[in-house]
Amino acid sequence: MTPTDRDETLRDLGPQVLGVLVRRGADFATAEDAVQEALLEAVRRWDAPDGAPSDPKGWLVTVAWRKFVDARRSASARAQREIRVTLEPPAGPTEQADDTLLLLSRCCHPVLTPASSVALTLRAVGGLTTAQIARAFLVPEATMAQRISRAKKTVTGERFSEPGDVRAVLRVLYLIFNEGFTGSPAEGVDLAAEAIRLTRQLVAAVPDDAEAAGLLALLLLHHARRAARTSAAGELVPLDRQDRSRWDTATIAEGVALLQGALARDRLGPYQVQAAVAALHDDAATADETDWTQILEWYDELVRLEPRNPVVALNRAVAVGHVDGPLAGLRLVEGLPDDLPRRDAAAAYLHEQAGNHDDAARLYAAAADAATSTAERAHLTRQAARVRQEAG
Repeated sequence: MTPTDRDETLRDLGPQVLGVLVRRGADFATAEDAVQEALLEAVRRWDAPDGAPSDPKGWLVTVAWRKFVDARRSASARAQREIRVTLEPPAGPTEQADDTLLLLSRCCHPVLTPASSVALTLRAVGGLTTAQIARAFLVPEATMAQRISRAKKTVTGERFSEPGDVRAVLRVLYLIFNEGFTGSPAEGVDLAAEAIRLTRQLVAAVPDDAEAAGLLALLLLHHARRAARTSAAGELVPLDRQDRSRWDTATIAEGVALLQGALARDRLGPYQVQAAVAALHDDAATADETDWTQILEWYDELVRLEPRNPVVALNRAVAVGHVDGPLAGLRLVEGLPDDLPRRDAAAAYLHEQAGNHDDAARLYAAAADAATSTAERAHLTRQAARVRQEAG
């Protein structure tokens, strides 16, 4: 086994081994430490000729469990021997049960903040190092280490003998993808691709969950456009101006197939609806061919599912602007909270479509001031300048 193959194998198996220990009742923090020690021992021992075992996962489970037992041993040597005899897994194949959902559920426990859940998921399930996660979120490594440590201690005190709510896991995976898709890229870390990888694992663990499949479809349908989302100069390119020949048609086809399978289960959820909207955008050969009428129908479904979500209402208002005219869309936008993110950008777009260039330029500039990313701020600033120039 080459060092590269070994590292890839250990990254894949680490979360699985952690899941086995957690399912057996090990507390999260101690179990994760034991798995890390087992992985380090594997690096030392598997480098030797014929050093890799025939059952790598079974080897890691055995070593990690021994280290966990050692870490929790009592002062009595006799008690320690009893624990080893009682709890140590026998040699040979380890459990084949899929622990992915259990581990993801623990990392996404409702007692954790979204930021802590994201960090713990990337560390424990994604196998990323603390330094990699810190770079991805542009924070010092020490800060991220403290966040992960606090999260592990928090979930250790929670009773958690079986998987929790899949919806909580889906929210965290979506947050990870969104950070990678819209944020600044970090060296060596692709959070969007990592979110897709983890969502694939979740779908494999819960194959009958329509919303899990819907989320994976949504991520793929967005990710398929990623190459066209920025120009050669690194500038953000809006959807209606993207070079659609750069979209990944194979990824789109996979996303559509997943979506169709999810919709066929007749258990409609928000992620499936958002995926349906994304599929309609991906299906249009040009921006002018976008089926906005059908997109509006899907947004009507989404409003029914999430009636108190102002972001959904804002996106629906833009769709209304395309179907019933920009003034109709603007009337809906005006009824939304003033501090709603991207409200000014949506209003600016609709004012531009209505020919109100002065209002559009003013609102684009206001949206740029409120933008949270450098790329988005620069894009909206250019939009404001362009509209002013077109207005003469």
